[in-house]
This record gives sequence, structure tokens and C-alpha cells, in this order.
Amino acid sequence: MSVSRRGFLQGRVLPFSGAFIAARGMEAYQADAAQGRGGGRSLVPPGVKEIRISSNENPLGPGHAVLDAILGRFPEANRYPFNSTPSDTALTAAIAAKFKIKPENIVLGGGSQELLKNAVRAFTSPARGLVTGSPSFENCPGTAKKLGRPIAEIKVDSAFRLDLDAMIAAAKGAGLVFFNNPNNPTATVHGARSVADFVARIRQSSPETVILIDEAYHDYVTDPSYRSAVPLALETPNVFVTRTFSKAYGMAGMRVGYAIGRAETMKPLEKLKMPFNISVFGVAAAIAALNDQKHIDAERDRNTRVRAFTLKALGEVGCKTADSQGNFLFVDVGRPAKEFRDACAKQGVVIGRDFPPFEKTHVRISIGTMEEMEKAVAVFKGALRPVSTSTGAQTEEA
Repeated sequence: MSVSRRGFLQGRVLPFSGAFIAARGMEAYQADAAQGRGGGRSLVPPGVKEIRISSNENPLGPGHAVLDAILGRFPEANRYPFNSTPSDTALTAAIAAKFKIKPENIVLGGGSQELLKNAVRAFTSPARGLVTGSPSFENCPGTAKKLGRPIAEIKVDSAFRLDLDAMIAAAKGAGLVFFNNPNNPTATVHGARSVADFVARIRQSSPETVILIDEAYHDYVTDPSYRSAVPLALETPNVFVTRTFSKAYGMAGMRVGYAIGRAETMKPLEKLKMPFNISVFGVAAAIAALNDQKHIDAERDRNTRVRAFTLKALGEVGCKTADSQGNFLFVDVGRPAKEFRDACAKQGVVIGRDFPPFEKTHVRISIGTMEEMEKAVAVFKGALRPVSTSTGAQTEEA
């Protein structure tokens, strides 16, 4: 009996599904390795089905259009990305068309992580350091530490948002400011006016400082004051935005990201870009994903519903959260994160790692499917004790 290419791949080579492409976030993998643990998985009892809500992944993976695009590229697996159809330049062209910009305004990356690391390499020096939030996404400060660059880590404010005034003050003479919006792990966001004012004030006090605005969770934001900073980056020197296909697009395992800014801002990143950094499969998948806005809209709606359910359930047991604008929550559980994480892992629920300086009180919980979160909430309630907080975080009403 003959077997189609799709059937062969689905039934014999691998369980070809959205979950396979979504994979596991490199962010969590690296941090877990540093802590000598597997994201809590070592504590999951044998035979217990694992619910993994630790890496801010889209639990459903990409849409059918992306899966079909990947399957269609297997015959060209022997080709380099520039030599396949579509080529990596076709992905750049697709992004340019989406934003109505020129190819020279875009640099591709192996996920946004390559771009963030290269930004630290390109724009900081022993004399001109990095400014970042604390806690915030650790890629930039991690790279800066390895390179011996000065780092100013500015603690988030009482609402767990990036402290704009303090970051502006620290930015004078800096090489790079990392502005994570929405911020990971706190899930908070600054609106468009605040972002524009932030950029203008840094440009006035320190015009040579480069500002990196990371919008990894852009597609999950529901705050009406928020707007993408892409237009701002295109009209402002020394500002650029990074995006990734790892989150709402459900392609964490494909490692595809991009940066957008003025051509002169992009040149240092282009010079540091690893050759052939996007695979043949990644190129095809990303192009298909860009043309599937219905999938993104459906994923945002799904996440918003499940996020509201989870917030309400946590609020009912006295847990306060920062105002979540992502596919994850930053939750005050009133006990060390490790204790809570280990208690949940013993019942098959794997949540996020420690996030100093709040590792004694807060955990990050990613949003899974509704079925996963219903089960997880029951585990959370068993692992929690009554909490009272004075952190100033606001409970979000469902």
C-alpha cells in the first residue's frame, strides 16, 4: 500500500503536530540547565501526565498552513536557505510587505535571541554598558555579563512595570537600553504614549544610546493604550524593535525572529548575523504564518479567555498578580517559588523558574489550554496557603 509524504511523516518519522513545532522555549531550557534541573520535570512522578506551563509557549502550536508549508519543504532539505524556494530573502520580503517597509529595515534572526545577543555585542562596550529592567528577559544581561560589559539593572516599580524614570536616568552614556514590552516575567505593558516619551527623553539626554524594544508578546496584548513601537523605530535613529515567531505563532522550536528599524540602525546587526541563520523549514513556516492572521486572532482570543479564568481562580484563593498582557502571569503565592514549584511538579504541573529579586514570593505561570489550566488551578489551590502581600501589585478582575 502506498503511503503519502504527509502520512509517512505523521505516522512513522515523528508525531508531526503543532506541539512538536512549538517545542520548548530556549529561555527556560538555558535557565533550567543553569539551575541543574529540568524545569521541575525531575520531580514529576513516573506515569503522571505532565502539564508544562513553564516556558510561555503557545500550547496549540502553529496553524495548519504552517504545518503544510513545512511538509512541503522536505524535498529541499538538502538546500541552503538562499538556494531553496522560498529563499530567506523571500521571508525578508514578506515581512517588508506586512509592515510596508524596505528590506534594508529588517534583519532576520534565529529567534529573537540571536538579535538580542548581537545587539549587546554591537552597541555596548567596556565604557558604554547595558540598561535593563529587573526582573526582565535575561538574554541581554546574560550576554553583557559574559562580555564583561557594565550593567544597570533597574528594579520594576510597585505595579511590576518597568520603571521608566529610573531607566531614563541610568541610560545617560549607556550603549544599549533593553525595553521589554510586554515585560517578561511580570507580563506588564507600557502604553504607546509612555513608550514614545521614554524614547524621546533618552534621545534628548543620551542621543548615542541605542534603544531595543522587544515585542515578543505583542500579539497577546489587550490593553487599548498599547501600540507597537515599529513606526516609532522607523522614524527615530538608534531605536529598533524585535519580534519572534516563538509565542503567538506557536513556532518556538523553529527559531525565527526579526528586527525592524532604520537602515543605519540595522547595519551593525546585519554584520553580526550568523550566515544561513533561518532554516529552509523556518523560512517556509514563517511566510505561511505571516499570511494566517486568522490563526493569530484566534490564539489571542483563546489566551484572553483562559487568562481571565486563571486570574479569577487565583484571586479566589487570595493570590495577587501583576496586570497580565501576555500569555503568562506573575503571581504572588506568598512563599518561595521553589517550594511552590516543587509542590506543583509532584502533581505533574511544571511552572516557571525563579525570578530574582522576587523569588521568595512570586512565580511565573504560563497560560496553557483551558483543560490544562482547569487541572493546574486545582493543583495550585492544594499547594497554596493563605497569602497576604504588601507588594502593591493589583489583582486583575476576570
